[in-house]
Amino acid sequence: MYKESAVNGFKKGLITIWELSKILVPVYFFVTFLSFTPIIDIISHFFEPVMKIIGLPGEASLPLVLGNFISLYAGIGAMASLTLTSKQITILAIMLSFSHSLFIESAVAKKTGVSLSLVISTRIILALLSGIIFNMIL
Repeated sequence: MYKESAVNGFKKGLITIWELSKILVPVYFFVTFLSFTPIIDIISHFFEPVMKIIGLPGEASLPLVLGNFISLYAGIGAMASLTLTSKQITILAIMLSFSHSLFIESAVAKKTGVSLSLVISTRIILALLSGIIFNMIL
């Protein structure tokens, strides 16, 4: 019995690794590729003024955008490909914990009868406030 559950758990673990890898690996390579082009510099300079408020470099806007619009795992894959300090990674992780997968989770919330604009604005405001507060604390 123990042997069967261990084998079953191992199989489920491999399936989970495969599913996550299908998101993380392509995003990691995509963002790494972008870092060798002027595109990442353009994105970085454009978002830098806003990102400074939360203690992040401009290129950290990429994991925020990917995490909010694609999935949390896309944001993690983008974070892994950037050179960030532990403080910056912590701030990004906290922000994404509030506002990841906005489209998917907002659609679920709408089915419960909650206002879509209320859900999205609350999650984004909480993410920004947490980024500002943790930038000051850390």
